[in-house]
Amino acid sequence: MNIAIVCYDHFTDIDTFLPWDLLNRAGIHNPDWRVALIGAKEAHTSIAGLQVPMHGPLTDAGAADAVLFTSGAKGVREVIADESWLGQLDLDPGRQLIGSMCTGSVILARLGLLDGLTATTYPTSVPMLEAEGVTVVEEPMVVHGNVATAAGCLAGQYLSRWVIESLIDAETADAVLASVRPVGEGCVAL
Repeated sequence: MNIAIVCYDHFTDIDTFLPWDLLNRAGIHNPDWRVALIGAKEAHTSIAGLQVPMHGPLTDAGAADAVLFTSGAKGVREVIADESWLGQLDLDPGRQLIGSMCTGSVILARLGLLDGLTATTYPTSVPMLEAEGVTVVEEPMVVHGNVATAAGCLAGQYLSRWVIESLIDAETADAVLASVRPVGEGCVAL
């Protein structure tokens, strides 16, 4: 299984690295599990100034089993205005899981993946998503078949669980989330 996390300049660190960490934990006992950060450049800089090398180009999204879009309002505004960037994403919700964190939902909308669906996003990004014609609901995560939107940085755990449960099983998803709980709140080793 190949999971791609789509990055761009000014991405939100926690909305990228929380799913990155959780999804990689799922691969500990699954040798065919691969998680990659992909983008339009060899490295992208987060909103906090961290320069992160990419594992592959945007075009790798088309071959992934799951594709997740990170957030970052400034970066999202830039990429949704770039037809060349959008054109590199050959996605198919009929065969792929496609999800987003917070403002990343605006990318899904611009790609036509939220047409006629409800979605969620970070509160300050609601006007951007509504401008794309999407009905926004105030929920931590909204799933319609193979398309999901999550909002609020810690909702990344729900998005990650959805991917792990869909591609592996609920037991693995439970174990991954239990491995990051605080001690005394059900923390277990993988």
